[in-house]
Amino acid sequence: MTLALPWRRWGRTAPTKTRQRYPAVVVLAMLFIVFLFCIFCFADVLAPYDYRAQSLRHRLAPPIFLGGTGTHFLGTDELGRDVLSRLIYAIRFSILVALGGTAIGALVGTMLGFLAAHFRGLVEEIIMMLADVQASLPFMLIALALIAAFGGSFLLFIFIMGFYGWEIFARLTRGVVISAQGQGYATAMTALGATPWTIYTRHILPNIMSVLIVQFTLNFPQVILLETSLSFLGLGIRPPLTSLGQMLGAGRAYLTTAWWIAVLPGTVIFLTTMSISILGDWIRDRLDPTLRGSSS
Repeated sequence: MTLALPWRRWGRTAPTKTRQRYPAVVVLAMLFIVFLFCIFCFADVLAPYDYRAQSLRHRLAPPIFLGGTGTHFLGTDELGRDVLSRLIYAIRFSILVALGGTAIGALVGTMLGFLAAHFRGLVEEIIMMLADVQASLPFMLIALALIAAFGGSFLLFIFIMGFYGWEIFARLTRGVVISAQGQGYATAMTALGATPWTIYTRHILPNIMSVLIVQFTLNFPQVILLETSLSFLGLGIRPPLTSLGQMLGAGRAYLTTAWWIAVLPGTVIFLTTMSISILGDWIRDRLDPTLRGSSS
């Protein structure tokens, strides 16, 4: 009579657990995004100097890796302001504009998409016509016109960025809501006497949230680039505030003598948009049922 050893029996019968592996590039993108949001939250603590403080005696001081001193780790700009402090606050203001603008666009577009899917008819035609007008006009021209008409305050600039991308959310929400209305659970809830508000908020919205989250991550880097472009032209965030685009625009005149003023914020812009785009593509692949099997 032979006895099966316990560890052998357990080794045969115990189910094997498959560990979920994340691509290395996605992990790096996540780490960089977490790093940026730590800067966003703790900029007041991390910045060694006031980002507005000027010192013409120390203007254009090189960073420490080019022979500079540890007093200004990343050097100074043309007015003697500490580049590291300005870069930290520039990240905060740029992320704030991108988050606020994308959230406003997502909220407005999602609400209009629900209205178009609910009322249909004339309301749907008007909303879709507005979306077509928005999509046919270059957003840069719309932003320039609004800034010229109403000024360039910080809060107004965030609301202007909110105009970008709302039509994408409206079209997307309208399509998925119309599709969800024809499914069994929505029909059953209607037969049970549930109000449209209950059906939309408690049943349809949670089911389409993954699609909206993916679109949010895709719009976020585009808003950052728009803010950078407008600030680079001097029409976005204005002094005494700072942003990545403003630093890039101010440093273009010193590329041959003090290149770090423009190259450092430009590098942060590149890494930020690339990281968020990589994360957004990965989230889309994970949440899309047609791609879920091939991505795992």
